[in-house]
Amino acid sequence: MSEPLARWGFDLVLTSLRTFGRTLQLAVAAFNYLVTDIIKLRHPWRDTLQQGWFIVSVTAIPAVLVAIPFGVIVSVQVGSLTQQVGATSVAGAAGGLGVIRQGAPMVTALLLGGAAGSAIASDLGARTIREEVDALRTMGIDPVRRLVAPRLAAMIVLTPLLCLLVIFMGVFTGYVVAVGFQGVTPGSYLSSFAAFATMADLAVAIVKSVIFGVIVLIVACQRGLEATHGPKGVANAVNAAVVIGVIAAFGVNLVITQLVSMFLPQKVG
Repeated sequence: MSEPLARWGFDLVLTSLRTFGRTLQLAVAAFNYLVTDIIKLRHPWRDTLQQGWFIVSVTAIPAVLVAIPFGVIVSVQVGSLTQQVGATSVAGAAGGLGVIRQGAPMVTALLLGGAAGSAIASDLGARTIREEVDALRTMGIDPVRRLVAPRLAAMIVLTPLLCLLVIFMGVFTGYVVAVGFQGVTPGSYLSSFAAFATMADLAVAIVKSVIFGVIVLIVACQRGLEATHGPKGVANAVNAAVVIGVIAAFGVNLVITQLVSMFLPQKVG
């Protein structure tokens, strides 16, 4: 009984490593095509604009709808705690830093994985099972250059904007709740926020969101281009793209958070 189980575990690990290797190859090829085509003025900007508009259309409204209740939850929890310990003057700093440092990048990753990633995986998966991808290869067109690179460019450009939108809505909502319902004075909220929050926090949040967006995109493209077995295979590819992309983003966030806490410790003032 133990031998078949060990063999199954070994095969699972080997298959996972192979999939990870193919994903890395796809990422390297996509970045290579993106950079070289931009330098040579061959990048299909029309496709990038179309993909960018598609990403905006499926993530902008959900970002606002998620950021508002998220800001309310953070503000209520932080406000309740600060009132109990008599430190309402730091409510703005605690709530704002929570949104900027962790909340906004992770909300961005969830939105990209659940909305944009699933849509990209389904689109590429449908193209794959209809043999459109094989037709591109037959005509001498690399699917990575034609299908992945424009989406990568759109994701890199739009992810910081989406993160900034989430930050603005989260911090603004937290301000309204703290000032309007928790008795925090506007000056105290803003001064504590300005004392703790820095441009480095904003830069880290934007960099994290870009990394998460690239991870979600590459995973979605890899699963979509390798979809098999008809519509069921497309559904499995979409499910895998969402789950793997979000889990990978959370794992990378843990690593980045530890690195930031080591090399960019929080300072006051």
